Amino acid sequence: RLPSLLVAALLIVATAGCANRGEDKPRGSAVAGAAAPLLEGGPKAFRGRLAGLRGRPVVVNQWASWCDPCRKEFPWFARLARRYEGRVAFLGVDSLDDRTAALEFLREYPTPFPHFFDPDGEVARVFFGGRAFPTTAFYTADGKFATTHQGAYPSEAALDGDIRRYALRG
Repeated sequence: RLPSLLVAALLIVATAGCANRGEDKPRGSAVAGAAAPLLEGGPKAFRGRLAGLRGRPVVVNQWASWCDPCRKEFPWFARLARRYEGRVAFLGVDSLDDRTAALEFLREYPTPFPHFFDPDGEVARVFFGGRAFPTTAFYTADGKFATTHQGAYPSEAALDGDIRRYALRG
């Protein structure tokens, strides 16, 4: 009986990530109330994810659960990520935060994109973030860094304008 349980456990572990391979949307992240995962791996994993998204522009939102302006603009990122699905990739970076508080924040403000857990701010330094919360970074479809917007956006329309200007520019 023990060998069959071991085989079953190994099969579960081996296939756990298969349904998400190659997608920008983690399982369950678009479901209301479901928390997107907090990815690990630091700057190396973040750069790897960016490289894997080459061919599409990328918008990166740096946030923290304790940041009130982040709470205000987070629903804008979720709506715009859905609007531009397939044309623009979105990534979140939870910096200088507590994992439990961050996961609760993501349950309260679900998004259709993954987030990197960045407790020491190293990932944010990749895109010149960490100076203000929130911070938004833009990468072109060929993977080149375009610009960083420090601080909160005053409106969803302003954020959308920067997505069009920096991510979708011709």
